Amino acid sequence: MSTLHPFSETAELLTIRDWLRFAVSAFTENKLSFGHGSDSAYDEAAYLILHTLHLPLDTLEPFLDSRLLSLEKQALVELFKQRVEKKIPAAYLTNEAWLGELRFYVDERVIVPRSFIAELLHQSLFPWIESADNVNNVLDMCTGSGCLAILSAHVFPNASVDAVDLSSDALTVAERNVKDYTMQSRVQLIESNLFAKLGDKKYDVIISNPPYVDAKSVAALPAEYLHEPELALGSGSDGLDATREILKQAAQHLTPNGILIVEIGHNRDVLEATYPELPFNWLDVAAGDEFVFLLYREDLLG
Repeated sequence: MSTLHPFSETAELLTIRDWLRFAVSAFTENKLSFGHGSDSAYDEAAYLILHTLHLPLDTLEPFLDSRLLSLEKQALVELFKQRVEKKIPAAYLTNEAWLGELRFYVDERVIVPRSFIAELLHQSLFPWIESADNVNNVLDMCTGSGCLAILSAHVFPNASVDAVDLSSDALTVAERNVKDYTMQSRVQLIESNLFAKLGDKKYDVIISNPPYVDAKSVAALPAEYLHEPELALGSGSDGLDATREILKQAAQHLTPNGILIVEIGHNRDVLEATYPELPFNWLDVAAGDEFVFLLYREDLLG
Protein backbone atom coordinates (compact mmCIF):
# COMPACT_ATOMS: atom_id res chain seq x y z
CA MET A 1 0.00 0.00 0.00
CA SER A 2 1.39 3.38 -0.92
CA THR A 3 1.71 6.28 1.49
CA LEU A 4 -1.07 8.14 -0.35
CA HIS A 5 -3.79 5.81 0.95
CA PRO A 6 -2.50 4.28 4.21
CA PHE A 7 -4.94 2.05 6.04
CA SER A 8 -3.62 3.43 9.35
CA GLU A 9 -5.39 6.73 8.71
CA THR A 10 -8.85 5.45 7.82
CA ALA A 11 -10.26 6.69 11.13
CA GLU A 12 -10.89 9.95 9.31
CA LEU A 13 -13.34 8.20 6.98
CA LEU A 14 -16.83 8.61 8.41
CA THR A 15 -19.48 7.78 5.82
CA ILE A 16 -19.99 5.17 3.14
CA ARG A 17 -19.32 7.94 0.63
CA ASP A 18 -15.92 8.49 2.28
CA TRP A 19 -15.08 4.79 2.21
CA LEU A 20 -16.19 4.41 -1.39
CA ARG A 21 -13.94 7.28 -2.50
CA PHE A 22 -11.04 5.90 -0.50
CA ALA A 23 -11.43 2.39 -1.92
CA VAL A 24 -11.68 3.56 -5.54
CA SER A 25 -8.53 5.64 -5.09
CA ALA A 26 -6.64 2.79 -3.39
CA PHE A 27 -7.70 0.19 -5.97
CA THR A 28 -6.76 2.49 -8.85
CA GLU A 29 -3.45 3.58 -7.37
CA ASN A 30 -2.41 -0.01 -6.73
CA LYS A 31 -3.39 -1.06 -10.27
CA LEU A 32 -5.69 -3.89 -9.27
CA SER A 33 -6.97 -6.15 -12.03
CA PHE A 34 -10.72 -6.70 -12.34
CA GLY A 35 -12.74 -9.31 -14.19
CA HIS A 36 -13.97 -11.60 -11.42
CA GLY A 37 -17.44 -10.12 -11.22
CA SER A 38 -16.65 -6.39 -11.52
CA ASP A 39 -14.96 -4.51 -14.33
CA SER A 40 -13.94 -1.28 -12.59
CA ALA A 41 -12.54 0.00 -9.31
CA TYR A 42 -15.81 1.81 -8.58
CA ASP A 43 -18.06 -1.21 -9.15
CA GLU A 44 -15.84 -3.45 -7.05
CA ALA A 45 -15.53 -0.94 -4.21
CA ALA A 46 -19.30 -0.46 -4.12
CA TYR A 47 -19.89 -4.22 -4.15
CA LEU A 48 -17.42 -4.93 -1.34
CA ILE A 49 -18.83 -2.16 0.85
CA LEU A 50 -22.46 -3.18 0.33
CA HIS A 51 -21.69 -6.85 0.91
CA THR A 52 -19.68 -6.19 4.07
CA LEU A 53 -22.37 -3.94 5.53
CA HIS A 54 -25.15 -6.42 4.63
CA LEU A 55 -26.90 -3.93 2.40
CA PRO A 56 -28.77 -4.67 -0.86
CA LEU A 57 -26.18 -5.05 -3.61
CA ASP A 58 -28.19 -2.94 -6.04
CA THR A 59 -28.92 -0.06 -3.67
CA LEU A 60 -26.09 2.35 -2.88
CA GLU A 61 -27.44 5.89 -3.16
CA PRO A 62 -29.71 6.00 -0.04
CA PHE A 63 -26.84 4.88 2.20
CA LEU A 64 -23.99 7.05 0.93
CA ASP A 65 -24.10 9.51 3.82
CA SER A 66 -24.59 6.89 6.53
CA ARG A 67 -21.86 6.87 9.17
CA LEU A 68 -20.12 3.60 10.00
CA LEU A 69 -19.64 1.88 13.34
CA SER A 70 -16.09 1.14 14.44
CA LEU A 71 -16.57 -2.61 13.86
CA GLU A 72 -17.84 -1.92 10.34
CA LYS A 73 -14.79 0.23 9.64
CA GLN A 74 -12.50 -2.51 10.91
CA ALA A 75 -14.19 -5.07 8.67
CA LEU A 76 -13.71 -2.86 5.62
CA VAL A 77 -10.06 -2.20 6.46
CA GLU A 78 -9.33 -5.93 6.68
CA LEU A 79 -11.17 -6.62 3.44
CA PHE A 80 -9.49 -3.82 1.49
CA LYS A 81 -6.06 -4.79 2.80
CA GLN A 82 -6.46 -8.32 1.48
CA ARG A 83 -7.72 -7.05 -1.85
CA VAL A 84 -4.87 -4.55 -2.27
CA GLU A 85 -1.91 -6.27 -0.61
CA LYS A 86 -2.60 -9.89 -1.57
CA LYS A 87 -4.51 -9.21 -4.80
CA ILE A 88 -7.21 -11.70 -3.78
CA PRO A 89 -10.22 -11.51 -6.12
CA ALA A 90 -13.33 -10.01 -4.56
CA ALA A 91 -15.33 -13.21 -5.09
CA TYR A 92 -12.94 -15.14 -2.85
CA LEU A 93 -13.11 -12.44 -0.18
CA THR A 94 -16.91 -12.56 -0.07
CA ASN A 95 -17.26 -16.26 -1.00
CA GLU A 96 -19.88 -15.49 -3.57
CA ALA A 97 -20.27 -15.02 -7.31
CA TRP A 98 -23.33 -14.11 -9.34
CA LEU A 99 -24.60 -15.27 -12.71
CA GLY A 100 -27.61 -13.09 -13.38
CA GLU A 101 -29.88 -13.40 -10.34
CA LEU A 102 -28.32 -16.65 -9.12
CA ARG A 103 -25.75 -16.54 -6.32
CA PHE A 104 -23.10 -19.25 -5.92
CA TYR A 105 -20.64 -20.06 -3.18
CA VAL A 106 -17.01 -19.92 -4.35
CA ASP A 107 -13.56 -20.20 -2.82
CA GLU A 108 -10.07 -20.80 -4.13
CA ARG A 109 -10.84 -24.44 -4.97
CA VAL A 110 -12.77 -23.28 -8.04
CA ILE A 111 -12.40 -20.71 -10.77
CA VAL A 112 -14.58 -17.64 -10.28
CA PRO A 113 -17.66 -18.11 -12.53
CA ARG A 114 -17.75 -15.71 -15.48
CA SER A 115 -18.85 -17.80 -18.44
CA PHE A 116 -20.53 -16.28 -21.49
CA ILE A 117 -22.53 -19.51 -21.72
CA ALA A 118 -24.62 -18.23 -18.80
CA GLU A 119 -25.94 -15.47 -21.07
CA LEU A 120 -27.02 -18.04 -23.63
CA LEU A 121 -28.67 -20.23 -21.01
CA HIS A 122 -30.69 -17.29 -19.72
CA GLN A 123 -32.17 -17.21 -23.24
CA SER A 124 -32.78 -21.01 -23.14
CA LEU A 125 -30.31 -21.30 -26.05
CA PHE A 126 -32.98 -19.94 -28.39
CA PRO A 127 -33.16 -20.30 -31.38
CA TRP A 128 -30.83 -23.30 -31.27
CA ILE A 129 -33.31 -25.04 -28.99
CA GLU A 130 -36.93 -24.32 -29.83
CA SER A 131 -38.47 -25.73 -26.65
CA ALA A 132 -36.68 -25.96 -23.30
CA ASP A 133 -39.26 -28.56 -22.21
CA ASN A 134 -37.94 -31.04 -24.80
CA VAL A 135 -34.41 -31.17 -23.35
CA ASN A 136 -34.08 -34.31 -21.23
CA ASN A 137 -30.35 -34.71 -20.60
CA VAL A 138 -27.65 -32.06 -20.23
CA LEU A 139 -23.91 -32.44 -19.62
CA ASP A 140 -21.85 -29.64 -18.09
CA MET A 141 -18.24 -30.59 -18.78
CA CYS A 142 -15.62 -28.96 -16.50
CA THR A 143 -18.33 -27.78 -14.13
CA GLY A 144 -16.13 -26.14 -11.47
CA SER A 145 -18.49 -24.61 -8.92
CA GLY A 146 -21.48 -26.23 -10.63
CA CYS A 147 -22.99 -22.90 -11.63
CA LEU A 148 -23.73 -23.72 -15.27
CA ALA A 149 -25.13 -27.13 -14.32
CA ILE A 150 -27.50 -25.54 -11.79
CA LEU A 151 -28.47 -22.82 -14.26
CA SER A 152 -29.16 -25.52 -16.85
CA ALA A 153 -31.46 -27.29 -14.42
CA HIS A 154 -33.38 -24.03 -13.95
CA VAL A 155 -33.62 -23.38 -17.69
CA PHE A 156 -34.54 -26.92 -18.77
CA PRO A 157 -37.23 -28.00 -16.29
CA ASN A 158 -37.43 -31.62 -17.47
CA ALA A 159 -33.70 -32.24 -17.76
CA SER A 160 -31.35 -34.38 -15.74
CA VAL A 161 -27.95 -32.68 -15.59
CA ASP A 162 -24.55 -34.37 -15.22
CA ALA A 163 -21.83 -32.06 -13.91
CA VAL A 164 -18.31 -33.37 -14.59
CA ASP A 165 -14.98 -32.20 -13.27
CA LEU A 166 -11.52 -33.69 -12.81
CA SER A 167 -11.04 -31.88 -9.49
CA SER A 168 -12.53 -33.45 -6.38
CA ASP A 169 -12.02 -30.11 -4.61
CA ALA A 170 -14.12 -28.33 -7.21
CA LEU A 171 -16.85 -30.95 -6.91
CA THR A 172 -16.96 -30.38 -3.15
CA VAL A 173 -17.78 -26.73 -3.83
CA ALA A 174 -20.27 -27.74 -6.53
CA GLU A 175 -21.97 -30.08 -4.06
CA ARG A 176 -22.53 -27.19 -1.69
CA ASN A 177 -24.13 -25.13 -4.46
CA VAL A 178 -26.30 -28.02 -5.61
CA LYS A 179 -27.58 -28.42 -2.04
CA ASP A 180 -28.14 -24.68 -1.70
CA TYR A 181 -30.52 -24.87 -4.67
CA THR A 182 -31.98 -28.26 -3.59
CA MET A 183 -31.03 -29.72 -6.96
CA GLN A 184 -29.67 -33.05 -5.63
CA SER A 185 -32.32 -35.04 -7.50
CA ARG A 186 -31.59 -33.36 -10.83
CA VAL A 187 -27.86 -32.51 -10.85
CA GLN A 188 -25.42 -35.42 -10.59
CA LEU A 189 -21.78 -34.64 -9.80
CA ILE A 190 -19.23 -36.89 -11.49
CA GLU A 191 -15.46 -36.89 -10.94
CA SER A 192 -13.99 -37.74 -14.31
CA ASN A 193 -11.25 -36.74 -16.74
CA LEU A 194 -13.63 -35.35 -19.36
CA PHE A 195 -15.72 -38.22 -20.79
CA ALA A 196 -13.70 -41.06 -19.24
CA LYS A 197 -16.33 -42.19 -16.71
CA LEU A 198 -19.50 -41.44 -18.66
CA GLY A 199 -19.77 -44.81 -20.38
CA ASP A 200 -22.27 -44.66 -23.23
CA LYS A 201 -24.44 -41.88 -21.79
CA LYS A 202 -25.89 -39.48 -24.35
CA TYR A 203 -27.11 -35.91 -24.01
CA ASP A 204 -29.34 -33.49 -25.87
CA VAL A 205 -27.04 -30.62 -24.88
CA ILE A 206 -23.38 -30.62 -23.89
CA ILE A 207 -22.01 -27.33 -22.57
CA SER A 208 -18.44 -26.69 -21.53
CA ASN A 209 -16.34 -23.82 -20.27
CA PRO A 210 -13.05 -25.75 -20.19
CA PRO A 211 -9.55 -24.45 -19.45
CA TYR A 212 -8.53 -22.45 -22.52
CA VAL A 213 -5.72 -20.01 -21.64
CA ASP A 214 -2.61 -20.55 -23.76
CA ALA A 215 0.81 -20.89 -22.15
CA LYS A 216 1.97 -17.40 -23.13
CA SER A 217 -1.11 -15.81 -21.60
CA VAL A 218 -0.89 -17.93 -18.44
CA ALA A 219 2.64 -16.60 -17.88
CA ALA A 220 1.36 -13.02 -18.18
CA LEU A 221 -1.75 -13.31 -16.00
CA PRO A 222 -2.29 -10.59 -13.37
CA ALA A 223 -1.76 -11.59 -9.75
CA GLU A 224 -5.50 -11.92 -9.12
CA TYR A 225 -5.78 -14.85 -11.52
CA LEU A 226 -2.97 -16.74 -9.82
CA HIS A 227 -5.29 -17.33 -6.86
CA GLU A 228 -7.47 -19.49 -9.12
CA PRO A 229 -6.76 -23.22 -9.63
CA GLU A 230 -4.09 -23.63 -12.28
CA LEU A 231 -5.93 -26.69 -13.56
CA ALA A 232 -8.92 -24.52 -14.47
CA LEU A 233 -6.98 -21.94 -16.51
CA GLY A 234 -4.22 -23.27 -18.77
CA SER A 235 -4.68 -25.93 -21.43
CA GLY A 236 -1.44 -26.56 -23.27
CA SER A 237 0.68 -24.29 -25.41
CA ASP A 238 -2.20 -23.04 -27.55
CA GLY A 239 -4.94 -23.29 -24.91
CA LEU A 240 -6.86 -25.93 -26.83
CA ASP A 241 -5.82 -29.25 -25.28
CA ALA A 242 -9.12 -29.74 -23.45
CA THR A 243 -11.17 -28.44 -26.38
CA ARG A 244 -9.49 -30.90 -28.75
CA GLU A 245 -10.48 -33.82 -26.52
CA ILE A 246 -14.03 -32.54 -26.24
CA LEU A 247 -14.32 -32.24 -30.03
CA LYS A 248 -12.87 -35.73 -30.43
CA GLN A 249 -15.31 -37.44 -28.09
CA ALA A 250 -18.48 -35.33 -27.98
CA ALA A 251 -20.29 -36.93 -30.93
CA GLN A 252 -20.54 -40.34 -29.27
CA HIS A 253 -22.21 -38.69 -26.26
CA LEU A 254 -24.78 -36.62 -28.16
CA THR A 255 -28.29 -37.67 -29.14
CA PRO A 256 -29.06 -37.57 -32.91
CA ASN A 257 -30.10 -33.90 -32.82
CA GLY A 258 -27.81 -32.98 -29.94
CA ILE A 259 -25.69 -29.84 -29.77
CA LEU A 260 -22.28 -29.03 -28.32
CA ILE A 261 -21.56 -25.54 -26.94
CA VAL A 262 -18.02 -24.64 -25.86
CA GLU A 263 -16.38 -21.43 -24.66
CA ILE A 264 -12.81 -20.97 -25.92
CA GLY A 265 -11.70 -17.47 -24.92
CA HIS A 266 -9.62 -15.67 -27.54
CA ASN A 267 -8.75 -18.80 -29.49
CA ARG A 268 -11.17 -18.56 -32.42
CA ASP A 269 -8.51 -18.04 -35.10
CA VAL A 270 -6.36 -20.90 -33.83
CA LEU A 271 -9.35 -23.21 -33.51
CA GLU A 272 -10.64 -22.52 -37.03
CA ALA A 273 -7.18 -23.01 -38.46
CA THR A 274 -6.86 -26.33 -36.62
CA TYR A 275 -10.30 -27.59 -37.72
CA PRO A 276 -11.00 -26.00 -41.14
CA GLU A 277 -13.52 -28.74 -41.90
CA LEU A 278 -15.81 -27.99 -38.95
CA PRO A 279 -18.72 -25.56 -39.58
CA PHE A 280 -18.48 -23.65 -36.30
CA ASN A 281 -21.50 -21.53 -35.39
CA TRP A 282 -20.21 -18.57 -33.38
CA LEU A 283 -22.81 -17.36 -30.89
CA ASP A 284 -23.41 -13.73 -30.01
CA VAL A 285 -22.69 -12.79 -26.41
CA ALA A 286 -22.09 -9.46 -24.71
CA ALA A 287 -18.40 -9.42 -25.71
CA GLY A 288 -18.99 -10.37 -29.36
CA ASP A 289 -19.16 -13.49 -31.52
CA GLU A 290 -15.65 -14.90 -31.06
CA PHE A 291 -15.84 -16.70 -27.73
CA VAL A 292 -18.49 -19.45 -27.83
CA PHE A 293 -19.13 -21.95 -30.61
CA LEU A 294 -21.94 -24.40 -31.34
CA LEU A 295 -21.77 -27.61 -33.33
CA TYR A 296 -24.39 -30.24 -34.09
CA ARG A 297 -23.69 -33.92 -33.66
CA GLU A 298 -23.70 -34.44 -37.44
CA ASP A 299 -21.10 -31.69 -37.81
CA LEU A 300 -18.76 -33.60 -35.52
CA LEU A 301 -19.41 -36.89 -37.29
CA GLY A 302 -18.72 -35.31 -40.64
